[in-house]
Amino acid sequence: MSKKNNLITEYNQGLVILRDNKAKWYLPETRREGYRNLHKINRYGLLFRSDLVLKLTTNFNKDIEKNISVKKITNHKYFCSLLVGKNQEILYEKYATDFSRSQPQTIMSITKMFINLFVGELLEKKMINLNKNVSYYLPNIGTGYASAKIQDVLDMNIVNSYSEDYTDPYTSSYLHESVIGWRLPKNLKDIETQEQYLNKIEAKKDRDLFNNSEFSHYKSANSDVLGLLVEKISGKPLKDWLISVVEAAGFEDALYMGTDRSHTPWIAGGGCLISRDFLRLGLLFSRKGQGVENRKVGSPSFIEKTLKNKGTKYMKLKKDKFLYYSNSTMKSGDWIGHSGLGGQFLAINLKTGIVASYFSVIDTPSGTDEKYKADMINMLDEIVNENY
Repeated sequence: MSKKNNLITEYNQGLVILRDNKAKWYLPETRREGYRNLHKINRYGLLFRSDLVLKLTTNFNKDIEKNISVKKITNHKYFCSLLVGKNQEILYEKYATDFSRSQPQTIMSITKMFINLFVGELLEKKMINLNKNVSYYLPNIGTGYASAKIQDVLDMNIVNSYSEDYTDPYTSSYLHESVIGWRLPKNLKDIETQEQYLNKIEAKKDRDLFNNSEFSHYKSANSDVLGLLVEKISGKPLKDWLISVVEAAGFEDALYMGTDRSHTPWIAGGGCLISRDFLRLGLLFSRKGQGVENRKVGSPSFIEKTLKNKGTKYMKLKKDKFLYYSNSTMKSGDWIGHSGLGGQFLAINLKTGIVASYFSVIDTPSGTDEKYKADMINMLDEIVNENY
């Protein structure tokens, strides 16, 4: 018979909910520090390093430095870093005074772009049909995804009960955080795996999953469901898929990847990178998956189709110009990319080969600032559409 000991404990203060249904690392006054330390704050994680490093040389272009939009954004209080590159050259590199070249930062939802590579590979191998319903490959998935076509999930083009409204402290995406260790659950014994959580997402009452509008219904859970699907179809764990990307991109530091308790990578937003590796990720896409040492990830044809795919309207950039969601990326004109909650963005022009990677931290209560976000993306649009 065991005797209860008298050891004194307290909740991990970095992960408890303090106010506004948010943990300390995401509160506005501590978010900048939290974003830089999230790879150490999250409860569960994996670290991936490459054997070979893609060498980068500097060949700074003065036209980028003189760009009025660049000057405005890089002097903004949210700014952390901006890098511009092509092939193996860094054309522009700037850091905030409180940020450094060796500092990892969360890339948030930009990890969703990995799904584009993984699904592209499955398509090339004729292992997946994007017109099939999710339940064809995942028979245990809940009603929130069962009847959804995979293509619609890739395009953020379904409606279900999972919500992602960052102005609502109790939106699903915040509540999802306990599964991947960004906060403590109300009851410490309530441990769910990513798969268990996703299988419980339901359709909205008395309606199907069809999106009646032309606009995106953005849900991080979509990417996580696609991650499960990639694992089930391929028989290869997501972590092995990620290792292939890290080793193809040739990161010099690490991909710090948050996971659930069973070590399933949180593909919807769990990654942290240093700024130069963030650029290297974009350069991998600019080469359409061609990596160092003749390594290959993704599918060049699927990346090209991502530009041509209609997708859904994600946000308005300016008059008659939209950012679209397509194949687990965002696109506009000749470039693809993705945003990350709180001020991150990666843009890759598939015609010019110009890549721009941007870190910042928005300190509003919700982590959103739509005017700033539009200004920032329009700046990146200007940069990658030039042919330096």
